[in-house]
Amino acid sequence: MLCLFIFAAARESVSHELWLDSNSFQIKTGKILDIDIRNGENFEGINLSFFSNRIKQFFWVQDEKRANVTSRMGDVPAMRVPMDHDGLVSVVYESTPSFLIYTEWKKFVNFVKQKDLGDALERHTLNSWPKNRFKEIYHRYSKALIGVGSADGADQNFGLAMEFVALENPYRNETPATLLVKLLYRNKPRADAQVEVFERNEKKEVRGFKLVTDVEGHVFIPVKGGHDYLIDSVVLREFTSNEDNAPIWESLWATLTFSVPQK
Repeated sequence: MLCLFIFAAARESVSHELWLDSNSFQIKTGKILDIDIRNGENFEGINLSFFSNRIKQFFWVQDEKRANVTSRMGDVPAMRVPMDHDGLVSVVYESTPSFLIYTEWKKFVNFVKQKDLGDALERHTLNSWPKNRFKEIYHRYSKALIGVGSADGADQNFGLAMEFVALENPYRNETPATLLVKLLYRNKPRADAQVEVFERNEKKEVRGFKLVTDVEGHVFIPVKGGHDYLIDSVVLREFTSNEDNAPIWESLWATLTFSVPQK
């Protein structure tokens, strides 16, 4: 178990996205819902085991009823729960803080450019901060939408520091060409923010593209029937601390996964 934890932590330090995945985002009532915590890139990655010391909160909500995930240490999948009722299920995961050490300036440059994180490079240079062996602290806020039976219901804002909220139900949407999503940061709309979208077909082939939120934090995700979707967005802010060797930067990652039925 300890080896699994060390391996997962090492992999997470060099990979970016962390999301909630499932073999099936639509299940029949009475079936068991399996949720994997995955870490990697481009909708491909390893399964992380359930470790409570790396989880701040992990729960699921259906029809306004909330239940905490009570898996055992080391469990894969991280969540395995029978779904006894019809309805949309929102699964929510928030990590405890983790740290990353940049040993090469180029890696930080690539990160800032890939995630379109504004003037972070200029601020770093202006403050004469070191360009090798500096720390970043990061937090993960991941959600998954699962359709059980009729899949009636709606996603909601759970008050995460950064969060995607689906304003339409992907399993009940009558116009499935797009899905309207809102991005929140500190419970306020995050405007002009990059959203990366990863689209996975039945053959597990992945296509990625980028969008930008409007002034109200809205973004319309183009969707296709029979495909799974992972969307993510990142906030990077300066980290304030009086401690020696403290992180310079703090990043917050929001992801949302869902599927669109084949019509």
